[in-house]
Amino acid sequence: MRNMPNILSASRLIATVVVFSLVLVDQPWAFLVATVVFFLASVTDFFDGYLARRFRIVSSLGVFLDLTADKVFVVAILVALVQIALVPAWIVFVIVTREFLVTSLRSLAASKGRVIPAGIWGKQKTFITLVAMGALLLAKGLGANQLSLFPQHLVFNSQTLTASNILLLFADVLLIVAVIWTAFSGIEYIVGALPIFQEKTENKATEEQHANS
Repeated sequence: MRNMPNILSASRLIATVVVFSLVLVDQPWAFLVATVVFFLASVTDFFDGYLARRFRIVSSLGVFLDLTADKVFVVAILVALVQIALVPAWIVFVIVTREFLVTSLRSLAASKGRVIPAGIWGKQKTFITLVAMGALLLAKGLGANQLSLFPQHLVFNSQTLTASNILLLFADVLLIVAVIWTAFSGIEYIVGALPIFQEKTENKATEEQHANS
């Protein structure tokens, strides 16, 4: 049981490779299989954290695997979707930039013995992004290709207004929402880190005063 959280996190990394490869196949059957694997992998994201807290199993390896698996899982699959032109590159750019920003701010805070807590925007962003990606995979698995924002195809008629096409359009809209939430969560982290930068500035000013006195 002690190793179960780490096993779940590691399984998410393996699932990333599987889903990534299936997306590149770019066939309805592959998208359906990818949807199932994606869903199961997303569920492990909840259970590894739950088990670690429930049984107080916290380790440096566990934290590393959890954080790494989360980021690689989302970014790698989005890159695959960009490769087959289902997601524009700018969406991945925004998400990856936010991840680098947050990682840098957390590292800076840790070097100062401080912690920047995860905000509500970040938690919601993760959920919205996963739902959007899962919906997109399922829609393509069901054969959707006539209603989408990426590439833009917005012709509404009796042929395009099917459940799968509507789901695809919903997924694209939700991706836009996820990007907005991603941007705001990045701003939230910057605001949370401001005291650290101010602290550094104040310490420098104090040192200069002592040097001049």
